[in-house]
Amino acid sequence: MNKDYSDILNLPHPVSEKHPRMSLYDRAAQFSPFAALTGYDAAIEETGRFTEERAMLDENRKKELDDKLRALLEDKSESRISISYYIPDRKKDGGKYAEAISTIVRIDAYRRELMLEDGTKVPFDDIVDINKVATDY
Repeated sequence: MNKDYSDILNLPHPVSEKHPRMSLYDRAAQFSPFAALTGYDAAIEETGRFTEERAMLDENRKKELDDKLRALLEDKSESRISISYYIPDRKKDGGKYAEAISTIVRIDAYRRELMLEDGTKVPFDDIVDINKVATDY
């Protein structure tokens, strides 16, 4: 069984009549690496994403915030406020703190939330600090 392939060495390259020739780009794609663990990179990135723990307010601070909210409820003028609040993360434990300077559009005592002029709804329990902003007119 000693073949030197001399019978096929000088034959032309076979060309299929049924299948078109594959481009070099498509041929290379056959051998490119693939993601065997789909979503693994996103899971690692999500795990590494930083979130903050919610700070627990003491009773004095809660009473102070309650008094400020009550004063805002009684004040019917459209005054601007500075508000700091906590936004819980939807995917994992923790969240982040946000600050805004805005006008309160509505105070919903039943749902216990403020609606700001940009449409943001801030639950009373997530408010960390709230103050009226002095306007210079």
